[in-house]
Amino acid sequence: MGVDFIFKIAGIGIIVAVLNMLLSRSGREEQAMMTTLAGLIVVLLMLVREIGNLFETIKSVFRL
Repeated sequence: MGVDFIFKIAGIGIIVAVLNMLLSRSGREEQAMMTTLAGLIVVLLMLVREIGNLFETIKSVFRL
């Protein structure tokens, strides 16, 4: 994980926030909530993948 990972998460957050605001202002609160949940799921999946990579690195370092 590095700075690029943080920028990816920030980019997703900005896109989700803008979409949420646009949808909410147009009276589409349900779609706004779904957009927020989808953004959260994408970020969580990215994080899980990075944690998996970390564990693989640890396994290789300790030859497990």
